[in-house]
Amino acid sequence: MSLRREDLELGLVLYTAAQVRELDRLAIAGGIAGFELMRRAGQAAFASLQQRWPDRSPIEVFCGGGNNGGDGYIVAALAAEASLPVKVWALADPASLSGDAALAMELAVEAGVAIQQWRGEAPNKAGLVVDALLGTGLKGGVREKYAQAISAINASGVPVLALDVPSGLCSDSGRKLGAAIKASATISFIGRKRGLYTLEGIDCAGEKLFDDLAVSREVYRQLGANVFDKTRQLDCAAMLTRWGVRPRNAHKGSFGHVLVIGGDVGTAGACLLAATAAARSGAGLVSCITRPEHSSMFVAARPELMVHGLSDEHIAIDGAAMGLISKASVVAIGPGLGQGDWGRALLSAVLSSDLPLIIDADALNLVALAPEILNSHRGPRILTPHPGEAARLLHCSTADIQADRFSSVTMLRDKYQATVLLKGAGTLIASADSASPIYLNSGGNPGMATGGMGDVLAGITAAFVAQGHEPTVATCLAAAVHSAAADRAAQRGERGMLASDVIDNLRGVINGYAAVS
Repeated sequence: MSLRREDLELGLVLYTAAQVRELDRLAIAGGIAGFELMRRAGQAAFASLQQRWPDRSPIEVFCGGGNNGGDGYIVAALAAEASLPVKVWALADPASLSGDAALAMELAVEAGVAIQQWRGEAPNKAGLVVDALLGTGLKGGVREKYAQAISAINASGVPVLALDVPSGLCSDSGRKLGAAIKASATISFIGRKRGLYTLEGIDCAGEKLFDDLAVSREVYRQLGANVFDKTRQLDCAAMLTRWGVRPRNAHKGSFGHVLVIGGDVGTAGACLLAATAAARSGAGLVSCITRPEHSSMFVAARPELMVHGLSDEHIAIDGAAMGLISKASVVAIGPGLGQGDWGRALLSAVLSSDLPLIIDADALNLVALAPEILNSHRGPRILTPHPGEAARLLHCSTADIQADRFSSVTMLRDKYQATVLLKGAGTLIASADSASPIYLNSGGNPGMATGGMGDVLAGITAAFVAQGHEPTVATCLAAAVHSAAADRAAQRGERGMLASDVIDNLRGVINGYAAVS
């Protein structure tokens, strides 16, 4: 049984700041006063800090001048009403506040909260900080006074609860806007902010908490599927549960034939890793095209593979590559392919077919040099770049890619008419169908920052296409399974983890049991 696109909708919806503002507006239009939403946010935050840090004292609330600061004043008022030691450090003049934030400040004053202008004081080492400085409205860089406060909070080493988003973090992109709070936990309200789940947001947010403030489901429905682009967080366990079991009368031909092409001189391991990952991910048959001198090594390492060594002469003269390509269900090309004549000839042969393609590593670099070569390909394709490869594909800098990963993945999709997986912390997948959400995979760990991890992912993706999943589903499932296997491997330590350790854990993940040591 193959998964359907609907099976990707099991994960949480992640929102931009604009989307949450619209949800907020709809909730108010539906009869919830703005100050009531602020009061509920403060109550949710106060309950969270009491649950996590009941013995930390005093509570020091750093408040800015907007509604995020208003949330902080509510927290301070609740702490004072509970007879807890609390103070507010104000970075905006309390007299300058307006609207709901001013009402919240007055509530804190009535509760007896001490409000002081912050002039460089460090938080109490025994205490707890509530970050209510900037919220989701920040667009440009953090101003100097706020940057100084953020630096002082981070340097203190005390636990920090950030309200809605760590101050200084772009809630849409996950990028630091200069200085940013490194929170112990972040509680988001009404909608989960997508920037907390990718790039620098993962480290800045800490534990991610959420409260919908009792906003009705009707408000979320009113937002409408077509009003804004949406992001979905992938749920690996739920997807695998929906996959179901294999029929008892299945045979190897039931699960497709993956062909992995790569492994130029000096990079044989990349191709072998991809092919092994494809086999461990359930493909019925796995073949390789590599350099002739690698064939014996491949067979010795993994005798289940069918290995074909092709020289430059074979590719150019007798069409051997096309004969092998024609027998496959899907091709993964790029791991260790190189950018010489051998790799170029193999890529050209693959692109003349109508097979589904996973284009990775050096195959991406060759495409970046001459994007028009994709015009000859008639089948679906999946591109799997890391940020450096993505920059080459879009002819920009890696910093440009990382500045807004969500925009980058959609630009890649649109330019290359492909399903695109943009690797990195908080991997993003954009379907070739532009009406689909962007999918975000929040699994994985720093132990994956080592050679061969991308090759393994290419092999997994190819295996899932071979087993009948359409490209977007296969890519999302592959990203989730890859990171889940890596998280299992990391239980023995992140430092020193190898790509082959991830392969060793694939079987356990896709079958729902612990790996055998």
